[in-house]
Amino acid sequence: MRNISEANLTDAVLARLEKTTDPRIMQVMTSLLRHLHAFVREVELSEEEWFEGIKFLTATGQKCDGKRQEFILLSDVLGVSMLVDAINHRRPDGATENTVQGPFYVHGAPEIGNGDNMAEGWKGEPTYVSGRVLAADGTPIAEALLDMWQSNSEGWYDVQLADTGGKQLRARLRTDAQGSFRFRTIKPTAYPVPTDGPVGLILDRMGRHPMRPAHLHFIVSAPGYESVVTHLFVEGDPYLESDVVFGVKDSLVIDFRRNDSEKEATKVGLTAPFYTASYDFSLQPAGRKKQQQAVSAADAARV
Repeated sequence: MRNISEANLTDAVLARLEKTTDPRIMQVMTSLLRHLHAFVREVELSEEEWFEGIKFLTATGQKCDGKRQEFILLSDVLGVSMLVDAINHRRPDGATENTVQGPFYVHGAPEIGNGDNMAEGWKGEPTYVSGRVLAADGTPIAEALLDMWQSNSEGWYDVQLADTGGKQLRARLRTDAQGSFRFRTIKPTAYPVPTDGPVGLILDRMGRHPMRPAHLHFIVSAPGYESVVTHLFVEGDPYLESDVVFGVKDSLVIDFRRNDSEKEATKVGLTAPFYTASYDFSLQPAGRKKQQQAVSAADAARV
């Protein structure tokens, strides 16, 4: 086609995909191009706006480095990360729900024992967290691994701070023979996502705040089970209804109860006042996701 016009341009672009041999590439690119062209038509994008968009994406790439991924942050605040997460982790009722991993996970956190403190040396409100890791039928899972991390009392992760002396406020912990776990830490606090780059600018232009509600991060895994990447949020946090990355789910919001008893604090190796929180993680058998994908593929083939 050589006589290109506003009316036939989209069809002309889609026609260039005719030699694509990968059916998934064909599906994704066809949908992407149709939606992208429809967006431009719907808002009647001006040339100035188009160029501002190009500059924004360029600046987003320039803000990325070995410790920061501005494009993931952009995906987070636009709700895309949570949508991809939800589509890829559809679980039955009763299973622990996923939420976004976030940009501050670090491999190789130190392993601690049950009852140990993963916030040793950090100021904050002493907190005791406990619970169990269970199979779908309620059977305790021994030796399940909890990979955990959190921000400090001012809302900063160790990778955002200079001279933290190594991996801090993060740990790996294994459940005991009864599937139970327990550890000491400091109570998490709400914090803003980084706003010193293009994503901060776009949030401001949209009239949105940059805050995440207080939470602890977990990756829970065990042989023979699907891993779950999730948070535990603090009930009562003012940003639960407006998490900037749309990561909150009711099943992941728990009470952090204040306890003023020095006697009870001593039992768990803390000082009063302190907080307690408890949660049971429920894992699904491995292979269930592949079975679901096979069923979806078969259904699609019949359409």
